[in-house]
Amino acid sequence: MNNGNKRSVNGEADEDDDEDDINGGGLEAWEKTYADERSWESLQEDESGLLRSIDNKAVYHAQYCRRLRALASTPTAARIQKGLIRYLYIVMDLSRAASEMDFRPSRMGMTAKHVEAFIREFFDQNPLSQIGLVTIKDGIAHCLTDLGGSPESHVKALMGKLECSGESSLQNALELVHGYLNEVPSYGHREVLILYSALSTCDPGDIMDTIQKCKMSKVRCSVIGLSAEMFLCKHLCQETGGSYSVALDEPHFKELILEHAPPPPAIAEYATANLIKMGFPQRAPEGSIAICSCHKEAKVGGGYTCPRCKARVCELPTECRICELTLISSPHLARSYHHLFPIVPFDEVSPSFQNDARQKLPSTCFGCQQSLLSTGNKPVLSVTCLKCKHHFCLECDIYIHESLHNCPGCESFRHSKSVIASEE
Repeated sequence: MNNGNKRSVNGEADEDDDEDDINGGGLEAWEKTYADERSWESLQEDESGLLRSIDNKAVYHAQYCRRLRALASTPTAARIQKGLIRYLYIVMDLSRAASEMDFRPSRMGMTAKHVEAFIREFFDQNPLSQIGLVTIKDGIAHCLTDLGGSPESHVKALMGKLECSGESSLQNALELVHGYLNEVPSYGHREVLILYSALSTCDPGDIMDTIQKCKMSKVRCSVIGLSAEMFLCKHLCQETGGSYSVALDEPHFKELILEHAPPPPAIAEYATANLIKMGFPQRAPEGSIAICSCHKEAKVGGGYTCPRCKARVCELPTECRICELTLISSPHLARSYHHLFPIVPFDEVSPSFQNDARQKLPSTCFGCQQSLLSTGNKPVLSVTCLKCKHHFCLECDIYIHESLHNCPGCESFRHSKSVIASEE
């Protein structure tokens, strides 16, 4: 009897060992490796039913063009006024739902990775703006970083130990950011971007009153959902003038979050401010010793000196902690100029136009001088400027619109005209 019990116990132990082997042994190891690679996502089926690899370059360019044309087709795109000074809070849902693994490696991990890329892209396009990070977990909203213009400080806090637990409270997050955004200058655009994973919200009061408070304070709230659509999130975005979307997969999530990087159209109430006081501080000598107003400690060399109160700050752009003067550099101001006069999207060269023998297409890109012909001497996908009619490859198209902000063909045409006029 004891032997039977022993065998039964051993049998149960053996079954447990087998389950452990399946869950944590070699089977899960190769399955996990195969799932991490996701090799099936790099294949697609063509018209004949055969599998072929996906042209990631063309896919990324198509997503980029959709985002660019969506911004250009808005009714307010023709307006020159843009909200160049933005105060944006990014709210990350770190509730229990964020630990779901329908995104790789999890919703939280995928969100943190793309938020880091968004922060760098945001400051590249909005050098005069500031960002703050807020997290939600255990029904409480925590301020991870205050509003600031340093991307490295936000990324460092974001790459810290993030844990998922408890429920999510959308009302607590809105109340927290509403209190912070009420203190920003009146000429700044107040925005909230919520990355929401849960399908419910655990609120201490009436969230509808909080939504109306955000609406009265001109706080634009946008939500990107990682699960299913929620009526409450959609209602929040409609009331405050934001946008609401649900991410289908990781590339779609990346595309949705990058749509919030360019500055939005200016609101009429904010457009009344004509003059904003700003200071252009000088670089402090390398051998000087001064107390930094940012970290409240003595530092040797580097930093900038406020032109009004002579306080020392570490980096630009920022706001002086002593006299509250906005401190920027001239390159920051110049980098914001291109948003007022954006480059129109280039047109793709249609396959019928490429196959037309009467059309003489250039064999090289006007920008990088790389070949626009494939191995079979057939033209590859390219774009053309509507003004100068020069052809560019896909990489140059993205570089011109996202980084250069000037068409090389149009600039060379202007330069040639100025040279001819000077010679005459």
